Amino acid sequence: MAALTAPGLVAAQQTSPEFVQTGQSGATDGSAGLEDIVVTAERRSENLQRVPVSVGVVRGEDLRAYTSGGDDTLLALAGRVPSLYAETTTGRIFPRFYIRGLGNIDFYLGASQPVSIIQDDVVLEHVVLKSNPVYDVGQIEVLRGPQGSLFGRNTTAGIIKFDTLRPTQTFEGRAQATYGSYNTVTFDGGVGGPIVQDKVAIRVSGLYQHRDDYVDNRYEGASADGTVTPKKNAMGGFDERDARLQVLLTPTETLSILASAHARDYDGTSTLFLRQALTKGSNEPNAPRNSVIYDEADNNPQAYKTYGGSLKAGLDLGGATLTSITAYETTSGYSRGDTDGGAASVYPVNGVANGFGQSQGQIRDLDQWTQELRLASDDAGRFRWQVGGFYFDSRDTTDFYQRAFFLTTAGRNPNNWVRLNNVNTSWALFGQASYAVTDKLTITAGARETKDTKKTRLVKTADTAAGAVTYTGRRFVRLSDTKPSWDVSALYEASPEVSLYARVARGFRGPTIQGRSAVFNSDFTTADSETNTSYEAGIKTRLFDNKLRLNATGFAYRVKNIQLNGNDVNGNGVLFNADKADGYGFEADAELRPIPNLSLTAGVSLLHTEIKDPNVYAQVCQLNGVVVCTVNDPTIRVGANTFASIDGNPLPNAPKYNLNFAARYDVPLGNGGRAFVATDWNMQGYTNLVLYRTDEFYAKDNFEGGARIGYEAAGGAYEIALFARNITKEKNLKGVIENYMAAVYNEPRVLGVSLSGRF
Repeated sequence: MAALTAPGLVAAQQTSPEFVQTGQSGATDGSAGLEDIVVTAERRSENLQRVPVSVGVVRGEDLRAYTSGGDDTLLALAGRVPSLYAETTTGRIFPRFYIRGLGNIDFYLGASQPVSIIQDDVVLEHVVLKSNPVYDVGQIEVLRGPQGSLFGRNTTAGIIKFDTLRPTQTFEGRAQATYGSYNTVTFDGGVGGPIVQDKVAIRVSGLYQHRDDYVDNRYEGASADGTVTPKKNAMGGFDERDARLQVLLTPTETLSILASAHARDYDGTSTLFLRQALTKGSNEPNAPRNSVIYDEADNNPQAYKTYGGSLKAGLDLGGATLTSITAYETTSGYSRGDTDGGAASVYPVNGVANGFGQSQGQIRDLDQWTQELRLASDDAGRFRWQVGGFYFDSRDTTDFYQRAFFLTTAGRNPNNWVRLNNVNTSWALFGQASYAVTDKLTITAGARETKDTKKTRLVKTADTAAGAVTYTGRRFVRLSDTKPSWDVSALYEASPEVSLYARVARGFRGPTIQGRSAVFNSDFTTADSETNTSYEAGIKTRLFDNKLRLNATGFAYRVKNIQLNGNDVNGNGVLFNADKADGYGFEADAELRPIPNLSLTAGVSLLHTEIKDPNVYAQVCQLNGVVVCTVNDPTIRVGANTFASIDGNPLPNAPKYNLNFAARYDVPLGNGGRAFVATDWNMQGYTNLVLYRTDEFYAKDNFEGGARIGYEAAGGAYEIALFARNITKEKNLKGVIENYMAAVYNEPRVLGVSLSGRF
């Protein structure tokens, strides 16, 4: 069936990692070597070892092991792939990703991120859409460095690409269910097969995650709005419900149509900020994980509903395939939080009770349309090419609410909220060509021309606690830019076991608008476009009679006019550009089968980043004009505010190193089954969490591990295991709210049992 293997249509089905890769979660054959890993990093199904791009791969089975304790399916990738980091300070609906140190710490709902998320070939641009959970997934690919030539929106940092399991022409299914601490329950499964053999096939997939509330709210004061009372087990839990239906039509030998629809219903707790968890002069978190004193925000509720669908059609024209991808996503919901991390009266500053109360971001409606049309040659011959066009349209109406609460003035105003209308449109023309100069040397070049336009209109202004104040800032901002992106690479196969490659690429991120500042009657802040020129060279090997796969890359980049985000005196995000930032480093992935029944995987990344601009400053941690942390950079005073020079500082959330390791050992049994034990660990080096250097706001030598012990039946029909996530109960610092010395922790330890199977 030519239509079933058309390039760009069902490649993810062919690359299902349960069949192409072994790793810590999968059973190991006592004698077999490593199997091929097939990726679609260049929109074609290719062997990982022959792709001139630095690609990290995570099997769907491994991701399910990492999230067996109820972890966020996206945030669980942090530390699992060299050069990839992820975190959030806005709960599960707002993950932030960093590749090779490039990301965005902004918590604004309209924030632009230099890492693109692509699920089943659909670009998810808005931060809430990027949080769409991953389930019944086959494989995750992390493409490091600029990837503008072939994928959706431009990206200066890289791409995280998720490929779910697709409908097949044989009836099959898989599922995993777990139960653990805090009444944590997860289910991830999918089932499908042919409805009309070779003509119509379907797959139904679902995800369910639940955790009981386990964090006590010990506040005993008088809450002005009457929504907060002392309560045991007040927050910390969640319910995640997701479903997806895919229908694959193959009416002729040359035409394939894949229709997909999905829905998400999430109800949980936004990020818990633990006020004064950090003591001045130390970065050791000292607040309990399961207890807070919140006087606002009704115990930090968060809820979102998301719906979407896509239609992907591939037509084999004979020598080339025409692919069309049309997709629509819509979401709405809200997130509330006690942004100061605790009752101001309980946590005074210099003996004075002061602080802000609750903040709320609410998307009333968001709609995203994307359309891609691509024509690609087949894989025959020395010359291969792709050309196409892409259109993106995102529109939303978003409210931002800040209940100003100054205990010194008793000021409080329920009308202190703004409404913004945001529009982001983008179009692009792109192409790529590869030519095999010899049987060993292949040259690839790609280019894209992109126009990116953003518009923000202030529909409603805020009233301050003192009464109505005339807003004097801009009510409408439009930013637009058109720039090229490109990449050139060479791959040389020195031998069947060793390939060398080099790549130069330039990426472009369009201008950005920060509108949330209007809630404090401050003008919008904006940032102009940035460009990233990246250089990398690497080696890809299969050694020792195919017992070891070792891929390594060295890289360097310069981001000109880099977009950065700091905070103002209200803790509100402020956008600005710095002249440039440089980064360089090394990353490596390894998989080893040294002896029968033992599988080892490991990864390492080393990174140095540096902001270079002697004229750029960031506002430091201060409350009521008092600097509350220990600043280690030169500072200046502007009015009542203190600013630090950030020239020479590392980029925020750019770990100096990341290490990950996993192992599995199987003991074959007489009945054809296996007993097994598996473990996985990751460690994170020094990571500055803000733009300026302090004694408090950084993480260093964080580590976290998991373990599984269980039994797998003959042929992998089913598996039962005991598991532990965060087995050593580490309390790792993942984020901060500077003004209040507040900390954000990683997930708690979860012990449990899992049952999985497939047919």
